[in-house]
Amino acid sequence: MILSEERLQDLLDKSLAELPPGDWAVTLEGSIAEGFGNPSSDIDFLLIGRCDDDPPTMPSLLFVDGRRVEIRTRSVRQLADQLRAVEEGAKRPGRLSEDLLNRCQRVLHSHPLRGHALVEEVKATIPVERFRRIAADWWAHRARQSLRHAMALLCLGEGDEAVDWNRAALVQSVKSWAAGLGETYLEPKWLSMQLDRAGRADIRDRYWELEAAPLRLGEADTDAARAHLTACLDFAEELGLTDVPRQPERLTVRRVAGVTTWQTGERVHVVRGRRDVFALGADAGAVWRSLVLGKPLPRVLARAAGTGATDPGPLLAVFLRYGLIRLAWKGGGTVTPSLPLAAPPGPVTPPPSTAQPLLSVCGAAVGGPRAVDLMPVPADRFAAAAMALVWSNVVVENALEDLTGALQRGQWRVAELTARRAVHAALRGLASAHGVNPLPADADLVRRMDLLPPTTRPIGVRAGELLQLGVDSAKDGDALLGELRFFIALVRGAVGADSFPLSFDSADTWRATLQLGHDWLRIGAHLGAELPIEEARDLLSGNGTQPHQAP
Repeated sequence: MILSEERLQDLLDKSLAELPPGDWAVTLEGSIAEGFGNPSSDIDFLLIGRCDDDPPTMPSLLFVDGRRVEIRTRSVRQLADQLRAVEEGAKRPGRLSEDLLNRCQRVLHSHPLRGHALVEEVKATIPVERFRRIAADWWAHRARQSLRHAMALLCLGEGDEAVDWNRAALVQSVKSWAAGLGETYLEPKWLSMQLDRAGRADIRDRYWELEAAPLRLGEADTDAARAHLTACLDFAEELGLTDVPRQPERLTVRRVAGVTTWQTGERVHVVRGRRDVFALGADAGAVWRSLVLGKPLPRVLARAAGTGATDPGPLLAVFLRYGLIRLAWKGGGTVTPSLPLAAPPGPVTPPPSTAQPLLSVCGAAVGGPRAVDLMPVPADRFAAAAMALVWSNVVVENALEDLTGALQRGQWRVAELTARRAVHAALRGLASAHGVNPLPADADLVRRMDLLPPTTRPIGVRAGELLQLGVDSAKDGDALLGELRFFIALVRGAVGADSFPLSFDSADTWRATLQLGHDWLRIGAHLGAELPIEEARDLLSGNGTQPHQAP
């Protein structure tokens, strides 16, 4: 070790002097106990007690003689439980916690300083040879996952990213091999010293050669990435890794639980975990619709290429990265690549879309044909806002029809109230298109225009003016109707609803309105979003048709 026994005992005495008194066995763990470390390395003391109550698990940090000292306390029962949990978890290496494995490794390879008998009693819970096998299997599982993932990325044309996973698999393969020889320390940063101590210069040199290869290649093209993967697979097999044949057809595309799809017009929306909504551009939507789950990845890619979308592989990689699909290895379960001491594996969540307005009656706004954009509101609120947008357009159409009739009959007060109803409905649609949900009360809508982007301010000003207009004559009524139509066209142009059906113009336009509403109601009901009116449930049960329609 880089510190003498005398120096360690001195640091321990000074550290214990800063702690409450207690009857502890003490062992040094971590990089210095392993024979690694440098002047900046922590001094990691583990205090072990045979106590009834479990001590706190959070470490204390001390500064002693210019060194940073970390103090952890554990009861014998806590450590025994952890070691037994590792033994149990070894049955499924993919689910064995890295933190748990690391904690146990540090104890088993620690250097006793006080209470040697108690430290050795704890260590005896798992034989050293058994722990070596557990650690080796844990690393081997991760190496297989990384190599399979690299194989998938190559198939999808993501050569640069594939090379990164090749390199991850290199570390994991050689760490598995080294663990079998007793080099079980988990952190890869001391790998060079572990390989030096392993005594196999040929393996050490070959590892460093393969690890440096991508740096010499620069921007890896697909052929170079494939050659590097082949070399990494050969090396992993030489180290004893099994079950990674060079057969990308063993990778199958599978459904992810909690991922659902719905389409409004040409826009495809994908909901992840009943919470996140992704809106797909035209190319991305075409590739998504082409998916046939349960089929080999090369066949899925070939089918996606037939959609006319350019270079569909990277789009499939995005779906995979965002957790909208998953890959499974035939006979080996879901492919779940992970890196040591990194964020836990799981779907990536991109920054939310900044599109304004956020949605139209035909679907969410997207950044381009290859977009897979995350909406900035939860799925239930997104669906509720979309339903409110559609319903507001229906109310606008109804109000315009009522206003026309009232003006024809000279019903001036009815015309005033109906015009206000149309203005409020249009403002509700404008707010909904920007994702505002729940909506402000009608009386507050004009004042709450400050919730929306500055570009909508002129609409708010015009709305305020319209709400103040009265009708005392046919001339006033005609002027109001003209101003209102212009205002509604302005709002609809701003939110992409200018092509909304003239709901009450004919049976065909009403049917189109019902179908549009039904598209949004389906997903809204699925997510438990609040429906705009209770009668909308009948539209759902009738699959978009009127309840009293003759067969």
